[in-house]
Amino acid sequence: MYIRRNTNPPVVKNLIIANCVALLATTLLPFGDDIIGRFALFNVESPFFHSYQVFTYMFLHGGVSHLFFNMFALWMFGRQLEYELGSQRFFIYYMVCGIGAALLQLGVGYAEYAHAVAANSIGAIHLLQIPTVGASGAVFGLLLAFGVLHPNNVIMLIFPPIAMKAKWFVVIYGLMELFFGISGYQQGVAHFAHLGGMLWGLLLLYWWRKTKKIYF
Repeated sequence: MYIRRNTNPPVVKNLIIANCVALLATTLLPFGDDIIGRFALFNVESPFFHSYQVFTYMFLHGGVSHLFFNMFALWMFGRQLEYELGSQRFFIYYMVCGIGAALLQLGVGYAEYAHAVAANSIGAIHLLQIPTVGASGAVFGLLLAFGVLHPNNVIMLIFPPIAMKAKWFVVIYGLMELFFGISGYQQGVAHFAHLGGMLWGLLLLYWWRKTKKIYF
């Protein structure tokens, strides 16, 4: 993967700064929990839900490791994409993926809640209390974009330490997220939000290609 050196694309830089500041605020401020309670993404049936959460949730994270992996992927893939798409279009793409991820997560969350209510399960209350946080949906959109725009570029994985073409990396990762989301394995991760980011990213890229705003 080719990345221009000694350059700091403004959108990627400012997104990383905003996410880091948000984590510091929720960790260090005495009302950090109140920030999570107001700006994280809750189920639409939850009394804590607000429509603006489809935007704000992507700047909050569950801890340092959660933030680090998302920001590392944003830095790794986002720089090249911002150069190619331009800062304005890159920002639009990132936001569409993040908000699209939230919408799919809300849809799945509502379906799970409705099913739990129909089954008279006590888990229905639990579903209303657990929020979704993180930039992962938007980041998965970036992974998708890199795979579409550079399908034959080789990505070196950290674990396992193997190299594969970007297109296969995206396909495998997408299938894994679909499997985990449907099967219920690896709970506590918003797998459908990840898929939502990839889906909306794919739709937007092909819309831009159809309208001749980008070429690939």
